[in-house]
Amino acid sequence: MQSLRERIVADGVTVGTDTVKVDSFLNHQIDVRFFEELARGFSMRFADLEPGSVDKILTVESSGIAVATFTAREFGYPPVVFAKKDLPSTMTEDYWFTEIMSFTKSKMTAIRIAKKYLQAGERVLIIDDFLAHGQAASGLVRLCAEAGCELLGVGAVIEKQFQGGATLLAREGVRVESLAVIERIEDGRIHFAEGRA
Repeated sequence: MQSLRERIVADGVTVGTDTVKVDSFLNHQIDVRFFEELARGFSMRFADLEPGSVDKILTVESSGIAVATFTAREFGYPPVVFAKKDLPSTMTEDYWFTEIMSFTKSKMTAIRIAKKYLQAGERVLIIDDFLAHGQAASGLVRLCAEAGCELLGVGAVIEKQFQGGATLLAREGVRVESLAVIERIEDGRIHFAEGRA
């Protein structure tokens, strides 16, 4: 998605060789108009999905919620379900649970979804802001499998190819569609993967 690449280059800030901050438009401040364009990007990437074929869009709190919500409009407004990282006192029902490694926080994090919001037979599309090491996406894939859902694929706004998450998911037979794929970060410059996104 050329407009996303241009936005990453214009507004992104690199930190070392493995981090790009895009909090000015994606995961701290949200550019609402641009999110409409991102959602259309996902609808084009998953254009083979029949109208009404997505029962739920799944993400992890909190950065994935906005892009998942905008994307839901493109697929006929299915509910957006987000895995919670903390156990609120209001979550009194049974829930699906797994642990994922958070590389940004350097610790294991538990994620959970109430069982009533993720049920057997539902067709689920996972949408998130970043795909790096693939831990969050793999955790959501595990929850879908445990719940007996049909996984339609994983969509990421930005994939950091060099951190291997897409490869990990592909080995599990998961379809991955990314709107922009960063091959590497070198000398403060972002290099995009040719032939992908």
